Amino acid sequence: MRILVTGGCGFIGSHLVDKLIEQGHQVVVLDNLSTGKKENLNPKASFYQIDIQDPEIPQIFQKEKPEVVFHFAAQIDVRKSVESPIKDAKINILGSLNLIQGFIQVSERKKFIFASSGGAIYGDTDVIPTPETYLESPESPYGIAKLTVEKYLYFYKKTYGLDYLSLRLANVYGPRQNSKGEAGVVAIFTDKMLSGNQPIINGSGRQTRDFVYVKDVVEAALLAMEKEKSGIYNIGTAKETSINEIFRKIKELTGSNCQEIHGPEKPGEQKRSCLDYSKAKKELNWRPKYNLEEGLKETVKWFKGLP
Repeated sequence: MRILVTGGCGFIGSHLVDKLIEQGHQVVVLDNLSTGKKENLNPKASFYQIDIQDPEIPQIFQKEKPEVVFHFAAQIDVRKSVESPIKDAKINILGSLNLIQGFIQVSERKKFIFASSGGAIYGDTDVIPTPETYLESPESPYGIAKLTVEKYLYFYKKTYGLDYLSLRLANVYGPRQNSKGEAGVVAIFTDKMLSGNQPIINGSGRQTRDFVYVKDVVEAALLAMEKEKSGIYNIGTAKETSINEIFRKIKELTGSNCQEIHGPEKPGEQKRSCLDYSKAKKELNWRPKYNLEEGLKETVKWFKGLP
């Protein structure tokens, strides 16, 4: 099929592009390279260096006529969304609408697959693992924007018959994750420990997250494309891991002699986040294959530059 991937030079998007090309699909990548890297781009993909807000986007859809869109480009930093909610909304809401509007004009279209957020949409919950039926209470502009795009996708489904899947992702980690940004505690800790720097744990470190390996997320995205389904699906492991535990596991894997140092807690940071993936298991036949130890080993190996 002809498939368009936004953010295809980024962390998750580039892994997805590699897999799609391996399966024989024709892939078009849109990426403004603000956080994505050209070296992540699969050489067999067509590439447009363009922002998703660009008014030229509809022309690209008319030219390329994709049957499937994977929308993985985003402003992903929760703290930046708090500092600049308007900028976040322009990228994550208006940019997404620009893509959807371009896509609904394409007659061959089949499905729009959106990378949403589990933790940021639910907020702190009293049901762990949290199912899709739980009332959404986003506590950041980033989470609000992701939920808003889901509501728009529902509108486009009802009004224009646009089939879509929204994948509410847990905390994704793995090779190619950017360690310099605010997103991705596994990447930040691993990079700092391997380069002999001291990582700082925010607050007590007892806050928990649901860590899902990037290859499992790509598998979920591929199944979302193949299955005759529409709607919202959690993609996580249903397992909570504290930041302290992540620190200790990475310290052991890297052989670092850094200390366990705690800094001030970040205001508004979620205490717990863990997703129930039973709907994806039942309807998409998806389950995570990598446990945390295997995923962290692969990640550390990549950061060390090992084959």
